[in-house]
Amino acid sequence: MADTGILIVIPARLAATRLPGKPLADIAGAPMIVHVMRRAQEAHVGTVVVATDSEAIATAVEKADGRAVTTRADHVSGSDRIFEALGAVDPGGQAKVIVNLQGDLPTITPGDIRAAIEPLADPAVDIATLAAEITSPEERTNPNVVKVVGSPVGPKRLRALYFTRTTAPAGDGPLYHHIGLYAFRRAALARFVALPPSPLEQRERLEQLRALEAGMRIDVAIVDSVPLGVDTPEDLERARKLLGR
Repeated sequence: MADTGILIVIPARLAATRLPGKPLADIAGAPMIVHVMRRAQEAHVGTVVVATDSEAIATAVEKADGRAVTTRADHVSGSDRIFEALGAVDPGGQAKVIVNLQGDLPTITPGDIRAAIEPLADPAVDIATLAAEITSPEERTNPNVVKVVGSPVGPKRLRALYFTRTTAPAGDGPLYHHIGLYAFRRAALARFVALPPSPLEQRERLEQLRALEAGMRIDVAIVDSVPLGVDTPEDLERARKLLGR
């Protein structure tokens, strides 16, 4: 563990349904998971670990001089996987903040990773995450684009009230595209993974609603743009173009 008290964990598994094997997909000469790991390392905020159930992913990470930890294959969510990894990497409890960085965001910027941690400077905040203002009309109504509804609590900062796949809130004003990167206080992560799935979580198919329904506070840092999430072969081609093949 680095002495910053921050641990970035990148969950990665091979069994993606729409793009099998995507963490190992080559982008500009390196596997996608290695690109994500390098962005996390370039943020210079703490220790970076890849949590995976795949020996092939672990080997690719270690070949790139990264650290991988093997986790069970039956985890329902990335949050469960990072919690298991936390126990293996930091059993002594040195890490006070755990960042869950999805392994399919190869264009995430180090600055956005740092921004996701900043709301935790407020001791009232349990979990911090990111969003960017929606500029595309198509995104406003796309159910695959998760919107965060929140109250402004400072410059480029919201307190999350709800997350939804519908177009919300109504009326004039900006809409925000949620970016699935989370920074948890250690105690908040432990509480979160111990909670059962909540009614709204199951209805919207959005895990973060479990935290809100349990009364946990999530604050959102507003950043300039949404990183490309790689879920399809078309996304992979876009990532290759953006990162120079």
